[in-house]
Amino acid sequence: MKRTKLLSLFSLCLAAVLLIASVGCKKTDTADAQKDHLARIRERGTLIIATEGNWSPWTYHDEKDVLTGFDIEIGTLIAKGLGVEPKFEETEWSAILAGVDAGRFDIACNGVGYTKERAEKYNFSTPYVYTPKVLVVRADNEDIHSLADLNGRTTANSPNSTYANLAEANGATVTSIDTLDQTIELLLQGRVDATINAKGSIDDYLSQHPDAAIKIAMTLEGDPVVYPVPKGADSESLMQEINRILDELRQSGKLKELSLKYFGEDLTNP
Repeated sequence: MKRTKLLSLFSLCLAAVLLIASVGCKKTDTADAQKDHLARIRERGTLIIATEGNWSPWTYHDEKDVLTGFDIEIGTLIAKGLGVEPKFEETEWSAILAGVDAGRFDIACNGVGYTKERAEKYNFSTPYVYTPKVLVVRADNEDIHSLADLNGRTTANSPNSTYANLAEANGATVTSIDTLDQTIELLLQGRVDATINAKGSIDDYLSQHPDAAIKIAMTLEGDPVVYPVPKGADSESLMQEINRILDELRQSGKLKELSLKYFGEDLTNP
Protein backbone atom coordinates (compact mmCIF):
# COMPACT_ATOMS: atom_id res chain seq x y z
CA MET A 1 0.00 0.00 0.00
CA LYS A 2 2.78 2.42 0.94
CA ARG A 3 4.60 1.50 -2.26
CA THR A 4 1.49 2.30 -4.31
CA LYS A 5 1.10 5.69 -2.61
CA LEU A 6 4.77 6.50 -3.20
CA LEU A 7 4.48 5.62 -6.88
CA SER A 8 1.35 7.76 -7.22
CA LEU A 9 3.07 10.67 -5.49
CA PHE A 10 6.12 10.27 -7.77
CA SER A 11 3.87 10.22 -10.84
CA LEU A 12 2.14 13.41 -9.74
CA CYS A 13 5.48 15.15 -9.14
CA LEU A 14 6.83 14.05 -12.51
CA ALA A 15 3.70 15.28 -14.26
CA ALA A 16 4.02 18.64 -12.50
CA VAL A 17 7.68 18.97 -13.55
CA LEU A 18 6.85 18.16 -17.17
CA LEU A 19 3.97 20.63 -17.14
CA ILE A 20 6.20 23.41 -15.79
CA ALA A 21 8.88 22.59 -18.37
CA SER A 22 6.29 22.60 -21.14
CA VAL A 23 4.93 25.98 -20.04
CA GLY A 24 8.49 27.34 -19.84
CA CYS A 25 9.27 26.13 -23.36
CA LYS A 26 6.08 27.68 -24.70
CA LYS A 27 6.97 30.99 -23.06
CA THR A 28 10.46 30.85 -24.59
CA ASP A 29 9.07 29.96 -28.02
CA THR A 30 6.56 32.81 -27.76
CA ALA A 31 9.28 35.24 -26.68
CA ASP A 32 11.49 34.20 -29.64
CA ALA A 33 8.57 34.58 -32.02
CA GLN A 34 7.95 38.10 -30.73
CA LYS A 35 11.51 39.21 -31.55
CA ASP A 36 11.66 41.01 -34.87
CA HIS A 37 14.36 40.68 -37.53
CA LEU A 38 16.61 43.34 -36.03
CA ALA A 39 16.38 41.84 -32.54
CA ARG A 40 17.31 38.41 -33.88
CA ILE A 41 20.32 39.85 -35.71
CA ARG A 42 21.57 41.58 -32.57
CA GLU A 43 21.02 38.48 -30.48
CA ARG A 44 22.95 36.42 -33.05
CA GLY A 45 25.72 39.01 -33.23
CA THR A 46 26.13 38.87 -37.00
CA LEU A 47 24.55 40.46 -40.07
CA ILE A 48 24.38 37.83 -42.83
CA ILE A 49 25.06 39.62 -46.12
CA ALA A 50 24.61 38.10 -49.59
CA THR A 51 27.07 39.18 -52.29
CA GLU A 52 28.56 37.83 -55.52
CA GLY A 53 32.22 38.51 -54.86
CA ASN A 54 33.01 38.71 -58.59
CA TRP A 55 31.55 42.04 -59.78
CA SER A 56 34.23 44.70 -59.53
CA PRO A 57 34.24 47.37 -58.17
CA TRP A 58 31.09 46.52 -56.20
CA THR A 59 32.18 43.20 -54.72
CA TYR A 60 35.33 41.28 -55.66
CA HIS A 61 38.54 39.65 -54.42
CA ASP A 62 41.75 41.69 -54.45
CA GLU A 63 45.22 40.45 -55.37
CA LYS A 64 45.48 38.83 -51.92
CA ASP A 65 42.11 37.10 -52.45
CA VAL A 66 40.48 39.28 -49.79
CA LEU A 67 36.82 40.10 -50.37
CA THR A 68 36.51 43.84 -50.91
CA GLY A 69 34.63 46.45 -52.93
CA PHE A 70 32.21 49.34 -52.63
CA ASP A 71 29.32 47.26 -51.28
CA ILE A 72 31.61 45.25 -49.02
CA GLU A 73 32.80 48.40 -47.26
CA ILE A 74 29.29 49.78 -46.88
CA GLY A 75 27.93 46.42 -45.73
CA THR A 76 30.65 46.33 -43.08
CA LEU A 77 29.70 49.85 -41.93
CA ILE A 78 26.02 48.88 -41.75
CA ALA A 79 26.86 45.89 -39.56
CA LYS A 80 29.02 48.10 -37.33
CA GLY A 81 26.17 50.61 -37.06
CA LEU A 82 23.85 47.80 -35.94
CA GLY A 83 26.39 46.74 -33.31
CA VAL A 84 27.17 43.36 -34.90
CA GLU A 85 29.79 41.71 -37.12
CA PRO A 86 29.33 41.33 -40.90
CA LYS A 87 29.17 37.80 -42.30
CA PHE A 88 29.42 37.84 -46.07
CA GLU A 89 27.98 34.87 -47.95
CA GLU A 90 29.17 34.67 -51.55
CA THR A 91 26.67 33.25 -54.02
CA GLU A 92 25.52 33.59 -57.62
CA TRP A 93 23.35 36.54 -58.53
CA SER A 94 20.40 34.27 -59.31
CA ALA A 95 20.37 33.08 -55.67
CA ILE A 96 20.80 36.43 -53.93
CA LEU A 97 17.28 37.87 -53.93
CA ALA A 98 15.70 34.45 -53.54
CA GLY A 99 17.92 33.90 -50.50
CA VAL A 100 16.82 37.21 -48.96
CA ASP A 101 13.21 36.27 -49.62
CA ALA A 102 13.70 32.86 -47.97
CA GLY A 103 15.45 34.32 -44.93
CA ARG A 104 18.88 32.79 -45.68
CA PHE A 105 20.36 36.30 -45.81
CA ASP A 106 19.48 39.37 -43.75
CA ILE A 107 20.40 41.77 -46.54
CA ALA A 108 21.98 41.82 -50.01
CA CYS A 109 24.92 44.13 -50.75
CA ASN A 110 25.43 43.71 -54.47
CA GLY A 111 24.43 46.81 -56.42
CA VAL A 112 20.75 45.86 -56.49
CA GLY A 113 18.74 48.22 -58.68
CA TYR A 114 15.31 49.39 -57.60
CA THR A 115 12.32 48.25 -59.65
CA LYS A 116 8.60 48.41 -58.89
CA GLU A 117 8.36 44.65 -59.37
CA ARG A 118 11.08 43.96 -56.81
CA ALA A 119 9.53 46.45 -54.39
CA GLU A 120 6.47 44.21 -54.24
CA LYS A 121 8.57 41.42 -52.70
CA TYR A 122 11.26 43.24 -50.70
CA ASN A 123 11.65 46.18 -48.36
CA PHE A 124 14.17 48.56 -49.90
CA SER A 125 16.47 51.07 -48.29
CA THR A 126 16.73 54.62 -49.54
CA PRO A 127 19.02 54.72 -52.62
CA TYR A 128 22.67 55.07 -51.70
CA VAL A 129 24.05 55.55 -55.24
CA TYR A 130 22.69 56.04 -58.75
CA THR A 131 24.50 54.08 -61.46
CA PRO A 132 24.37 55.01 -65.14
CA LYS A 133 23.91 52.03 -67.45
CA VAL A 134 25.89 51.55 -70.64
CA LEU A 135 25.25 49.62 -73.82
CA VAL A 136 28.49 47.87 -74.81
CA VAL A 137 29.45 46.33 -78.16
CA ARG A 138 32.60 45.10 -79.87
CA ALA A 139 34.90 47.88 -81.06
CA ASP A 140 34.24 47.03 -84.71
CA ASN A 141 30.43 47.03 -84.37
CA GLU A 142 28.80 49.77 -86.43
CA ASP A 143 25.21 48.48 -86.28
CA ILE A 144 24.20 48.96 -82.64
CA HIS A 145 23.96 52.54 -81.37
CA SER A 146 20.83 52.48 -79.16
CA LEU A 147 18.48 50.18 -77.30
CA ALA A 148 16.20 50.08 -80.35
CA ASP A 149 19.01 48.40 -82.27
CA LEU A 150 18.90 45.42 -79.89
CA ASN A 151 15.70 44.12 -81.47
CA GLY A 152 16.48 40.69 -82.90
CA ARG A 153 20.01 40.75 -81.47
CA THR A 154 21.65 38.77 -78.65
CA THR A 155 23.05 40.04 -75.35
CA ALA A 156 24.67 38.48 -72.27
CA ASN A 157 23.70 39.29 -68.68
CA SER A 158 23.00 37.79 -65.28
CA PRO A 159 19.52 36.22 -65.26
CA ASN A 160 16.68 38.42 -63.94
CA SER A 161 18.98 41.42 -63.59
CA THR A 162 17.65 44.87 -64.48
CA TYR A 163 20.10 44.82 -67.42
CA ALA A 164 18.75 41.52 -68.76
CA ASN A 165 15.19 42.75 -68.34
CA LEU A 166 15.99 45.95 -70.23
CA ALA A 167 17.58 44.02 -73.09
CA GLU A 168 14.60 41.66 -73.34
CA ALA A 169 12.17 44.60 -73.26
CA ASN A 170 13.93 45.92 -76.35
CA GLY A 171 13.66 42.68 -78.29
CA ALA A 172 16.99 41.03 -77.51
CA THR A 173 17.56 37.37 -76.69
CA VAL A 174 19.59 37.17 -73.47
CA THR A 175 22.26 34.57 -72.79
CA SER A 176 22.52 34.05 -69.03
CA ILE A 177 25.99 34.30 -67.47
CA ASP A 178 27.41 34.60 -63.94
CA THR A 179 30.23 37.16 -64.22
CA LEU A 180 31.19 40.27 -66.15
CA ASP A 181 34.34 38.53 -67.41
CA GLN A 182 32.17 35.83 -68.99
CA THR A 183 30.01 38.53 -70.56
CA ILE A 184 32.95 40.29 -72.18
CA GLU A 185 34.41 36.98 -73.33
CA LEU A 186 31.18 36.09 -75.15
CA LEU A 187 31.08 39.57 -76.66
CA LEU A 188 34.68 39.43 -77.91
CA GLN A 189 34.13 35.95 -79.34
CA GLY A 190 31.16 37.22 -81.30
CA ARG A 191 28.77 34.83 -79.57
CA VAL A 192 26.58 37.77 -78.49
CA ASP A 193 26.08 41.17 -80.08
CA ALA A 194 26.03 43.41 -77.01
CA THR A 195 25.61 43.72 -73.26
CA ILE A 196 24.15 46.24 -70.84
CA ASN A 197 25.86 46.83 -67.52
CA ALA A 198 26.72 49.40 -64.87
CA LYS A 199 28.99 52.11 -66.23
CA GLY A 200 31.21 51.84 -63.16
CA SER A 201 31.78 48.13 -63.77
CA ILE A 202 32.62 48.66 -67.46
CA ASP A 203 34.95 51.56 -66.62
CA ASP A 204 36.66 49.35 -64.05
CA TYR A 205 37.01 46.51 -66.58
CA LEU A 206 38.53 48.84 -69.19
CA SER A 207 40.97 50.25 -66.64
CA GLN A 208 42.22 46.70 -66.05
CA HIS A 209 42.01 45.68 -69.74
CA PRO A 210 42.81 48.86 -71.70
CA ASP A 211 43.33 46.91 -74.92
CA ALA A 212 39.96 45.15 -74.79
CA ALA A 213 38.26 45.52 -78.17
CA ILE A 214 34.96 46.83 -76.82
CA LYS A 215 33.30 50.23 -76.77
CA ILE A 216 30.38 52.03 -75.16
CA ALA A 217 27.68 52.61 -77.75
CA MET A 218 25.25 54.44 -75.48
CA THR A 219 25.03 55.74 -71.91
CA LEU A 220 21.67 55.51 -70.16
CA GLU A 221 20.10 57.16 -67.12
CA GLY A 222 21.26 55.90 -63.74
CA ASP A 223 19.27 53.44 -61.63
CA PRO A 224 18.68 54.01 -57.91
CA VAL A 225 20.67 51.31 -56.11
CA VAL A 226 19.24 50.00 -52.86
CA TYR A 227 19.63 47.36 -50.15
CA PRO A 228 16.83 44.76 -49.97
CA VAL A 229 15.62 42.98 -46.84
CA PRO A 230 12.68 40.54 -46.51
CA LYS A 231 9.26 42.12 -47.02
CA GLY A 232 6.97 42.68 -44.04
CA ALA A 233 6.56 44.32 -40.66
CA ASP A 234 9.12 41.94 -39.16
CA SER A 235 11.91 43.84 -40.96
CA GLU A 236 10.64 47.40 -40.55
CA SER A 237 12.92 48.27 -37.62
CA LEU A 238 15.89 46.78 -39.49
CA MET A 239 15.11 48.92 -42.52
CA GLN A 240 14.79 52.03 -40.35
CA GLU A 241 18.23 51.36 -38.84
CA ILE A 242 19.82 50.73 -42.25
CA ASN A 243 18.37 54.01 -43.54
CA ARG A 244 19.64 55.82 -40.43
CA ILE A 245 23.14 54.44 -41.00
CA LEU A 246 23.09 55.31 -44.71
CA ASP A 247 21.94 58.84 -43.89
CA GLU A 248 24.80 59.24 -41.41
CA LEU A 249 27.27 57.99 -44.05
CA ARG A 250 25.80 60.46 -46.53
CA GLN A 251 25.88 63.41 -44.11
CA SER A 252 29.45 62.66 -42.98
CA GLY A 253 30.71 62.46 -46.57
CA LYS A 254 31.80 58.82 -46.15
CA LEU A 255 29.41 57.62 -48.87
CA LYS A 256 30.83 60.14 -51.34
CA GLU A 257 34.37 59.20 -50.29
CA LEU A 258 33.72 55.51 -51.03
CA SER A 259 32.06 56.34 -54.35
CA LEU A 260 35.11 58.34 -55.42
CA LYS A 261 37.41 55.55 -54.23
CA TYR A 262 35.72 52.78 -56.22
CA PHE A 263 34.06 54.59 -59.15
CA GLY A 264 36.22 57.65 -59.57
CA GLU A 265 33.16 59.90 -59.34
CA ASP A 266 30.39 60.87 -56.96
CA LEU A 267 27.37 58.68 -57.71
CA THR A 268 25.50 59.46 -54.50
CA ASN A 269 23.08 61.91 -56.15
CA PRO A 270 20.50 61.28 -58.91
